[in-house]
Amino acid sequence: MARAERKAAAAQSALTGVMTHRQIMFVLFGLMAGMFLSALDQSVVGTAMRTIADDLNGLSAQAWVTTAYLITSTIATPIYGKLGDIFGRRKLFIAAISIFIFGSVISGLANTMYELAAYRAIQGIGAGGLFALALTILADIVPPRDRARYQGMFLAVFGTSSVLGPLIGGLLAGVDSFLGITGWRWIFLMNLPIGAIALLLVLSFLHVPHLEAKSKRIDWWGVLTIIVGVVPLLIVAEQGREWGWTSPNAFIAYALGVIGITSFIVIERKMGEDAILPLHIFKSRTFSLTTLLGVIVGMGMFGGMISLPLVLQIVYGASPTEAGYLMIPMVMGLMISSIMSGQITSKTGKYKIFMVLGTALMSISFLYLSTLVYTWEIWQISIGMVIMGLGLGQMMQTLTIASQNAVEAKDIGVATSSSTFFRQMGGTLGVAVFLSILFNSLADKGSEIGAKIQAAITANPALLNDPRNAAFTSGQDISELIQSDSSFLKTASPELADPIKQAFAESTASVFIAAAAVVIAAFALSLLIKEVALRTKSGVQEKAEQAAASMH
Repeated sequence: MARAERKAAAAQSALTGVMTHRQIMFVLFGLMAGMFLSALDQSVVGTAMRTIADDLNGLSAQAWVTTAYLITSTIATPIYGKLGDIFGRRKLFIAAISIFIFGSVISGLANTMYELAAYRAIQGIGAGGLFALALTILADIVPPRDRARYQGMFLAVFGTSSVLGPLIGGLLAGVDSFLGITGWRWIFLMNLPIGAIALLLVLSFLHVPHLEAKSKRIDWWGVLTIIVGVVPLLIVAEQGREWGWTSPNAFIAYALGVIGITSFIVIERKMGEDAILPLHIFKSRTFSLTTLLGVIVGMGMFGGMISLPLVLQIVYGASPTEAGYLMIPMVMGLMISSIMSGQITSKTGKYKIFMVLGTALMSISFLYLSTLVYTWEIWQISIGMVIMGLGLGQMMQTLTIASQNAVEAKDIGVATSSSTFFRQMGGTLGVAVFLSILFNSLADKGSEIGAKIQAAITANPALLNDPRNAAFTSGQDISELIQSDSSFLKTASPELADPIKQAFAESTASVFIAAAAVVIAAFALSLLIKEVALRTKSGVQEKAEQAAASMH
């Protein structure tokens, strides 16, 4: 009987677009399983990358493993959004998980870093759909006013994975072999059983009504030009510091990017409703400003946050795994504020206040962290992390809800994927710019560091005979050593290590000042956004009503 009732309820949902809370929760199980798979992978791989590079003798190619994944996952995001509108999001979500699992398994079998980079690119194609499609499916089945409550669960998944990831990555990277297979390979291979469970949950519970799109024309020229436009820019963002921002390679990338983006805009204008990124959605002032806000917040957020694990490892001597744990205060702040802001949005229907408060708190956290000195205790950094998390938790879901609410139901897919895409691009740009600021500032302090170290050695020549200070007598460039393997600072004599830690803390403080300036600009922009009343019907419900009206 229960099974018959479930079938009847599903049939009714398909007609009206209205789903019960129980049906929504079952769908969420499937969505969260897919998102957990992607989120866990990112935090696990980052922790173990050093071990992987050493084992595959590919330290110089290490950056390409990250870049390949970043490129394909970013490019795939807007494509999934449009294809989901055409063919149905359930099919695309299943395809995304399947591609991700396949990419994971072959990554675990890689024999060189270049092979791993190629396989991670395939994995990224799957990952690009997991986050954007999950948010879009939620928009399909839950009205904007209630959506924030459910999105808090998604952020809880990310919070959990960010805590578990460094632990699992550290443990597996530290094991020589398990079941006859090298320990680090399980970082990828473990996605097979986790992915199988996620796929089972999706197949069992992810039943979302899908109304056929009027046109099934695919914008292939749009796909091609967005690749030509975005890939060179992502590559130069990742490699620019090594190449030099004014090098011939960098200028080639800039030129290709401009040609690709210009061509993309021309083609999207011609394709109209069939475009991957229909330009008419930018006619909404709220959507346009919210998207721009997402880019700026992404720049400041990722740019500022990239410095925290580095400070924890270089100044405080934490391992990558320990640095992951020390970031928990930020995760807790993020989860608390996302749940609370979600509940308040559902009750009041107001969301603009969380854009304003979120950017304000992020600005305060970066300004506070800009006073960092190397003698700070961990708890002093944790205060800044908590404030940052409280700001981020309000921003992440509010930006998505505002973007989705500002467009018609038929455009929810492209609106969600495009806002995610632009936020990722902003984050990538932020990381590139702020890492450059960090290491350029550190390089500028090179002579000052050298003078202090030389003064310490002159005062106590015995320091050079101490085996703990071998790095200082090897003749290797200290600046390069800090970027490749800073572990020597853990054991080095304080007289020689402290000048480096002090300089790194000061360089990081300059990054936080720059990040604060960016987020203050986001705060000013948030004041200009017009709040559109949150709709009380889900995307599928609105589509169903429009379809029914067109038949009469």
